[in-house]
Amino acid sequence: MQPRNMSMSGVVDLAAVKAAGEAKVKAEQARAEAARNGGAGAVAPAALVIDVDEAGFERDVLQRSAEVPVVIDFWAEWCEPCKQLGPLLERLAVEYNGRFLLAKVDVDANQMLMQQFGIQGIPAVFAVVAGQALPLFQGAAPEAQIRETLDQLIQVGEERFGLTGIVVDPDAGTEGAAPAEVPAGPYDALLEAAAQALDANDFGGAVQAYKNVLVDDPGNPEAKLGLAQAELLARVQDMDPQQVRKDAAEDPADVAAQIAAADLDLVGGHVEDAFGRLVEAVRRNFGDDRDAARVRLLELFEVIGPEDPRVSSARTALARVLF
Repeated sequence: MQPRNMSMSGVVDLAAVKAAGEAKVKAEQARAEAARNGGAGAVAPAALVIDVDEAGFERDVLQRSAEVPVVIDFWAEWCEPCKQLGPLLERLAVEYNGRFLLAKVDVDANQMLMQQFGIQGIPAVFAVVAGQALPLFQGAAPEAQIRETLDQLIQVGEERFGLTGIVVDPDAGTEGAAPAEVPAGPYDALLEAAAQALDANDFGGAVQAYKNVLVDDPGNPEAKLGLAQAELLARVQDMDPQQVRKDAAEDPADVAAQIAAADLDLVGGHVEDAFGRLVEAVRRNFGDDRDAARVRLLELFEVIGPEDPRVSSARTALARVLF
């Protein structure tokens, strides 16, 4: 068995992809239509994580990648980092609700697949999108980094290939299951304390108050937005704007200077300038400098909010330079 149409050069070099915006709209329409039709072909959340071997690779990975990005987790029982990364990926697969499928490959039992992907160490995580493979990361990466990588992967799948994802039926396979645990709350007092700290320019206090909410409720949208804003204000509080802009203008290759200037751009309301500056820093740099610019850009996305069209546009630009 040989995986067909595999290309480690990335997924964006295909010439026949549809226009990005049109494909994404069609993907969203297809998901909505499937949901309106009662979720025909819907799967249970547990089916978002599958074990894959060499015999089923074409069916379970290559063919499925035409409808949803497939993330492959290469692992082994003796690998301690795998025991940390695996459960995290499984949790995220359920949380992302059909936006990607997680395929787990035991390298001890599937040596041929390990060789075909050129894996030198585990855990190793790859993705297959529309039949094309690309490496994502190796080792037990932090959750924030994994989420960022998944977001970019899903965006590429939607905008460049029109992948609709999998419709998930949350009630499937839950007979007799314990009710879902509801996050503790309410958080009105903590959120009010954070807002008061912001008004008093106590940005450190605001950051801590928002973090206290997120400890119990990591998805709380108000706390996530407030934390991103408080951290931004804390960073620019003691800046000399003229010096920061002078440094950035004199040395475009200085990533730290570009990051600082992007923070000032955003605080000053120049959202597109901030995003464009950091996308360019990602494009022209490598290694730690590139990663620092990318991470700061994602943090600034949180300040503006995912629904803002300027964020969507910048995410597309970032995907182009990353993939």
